[in-house]
Amino acid sequence: MNRFQELLDLMQTFKADFEKFYLKQNKSAGVRVRKHMAELKRKAQEIRNEIQEMKAKMAEGQTPKPDA
Repeated sequence: MNRFQELLDLMQTFKADFEKFYLKQNKSAGVRVRKHMAELKRKAQEIRNEIQEMKAKMAEGQTPKPDA
């Protein structure tokens, strides 16, 4: 569940810029929100790849150990 907490922590760091953009219509915050979303996408892909590796090890009969 460490990966889940990583995602939650990452999302929490975005909160201020989301509020500045959506509530205060700050254009610079919009740029930062887009950057944050790209970072979230990279993290999600990293987790997806880790899951695929773990599933492959399970299919081989090995006991996978997550990196997180």
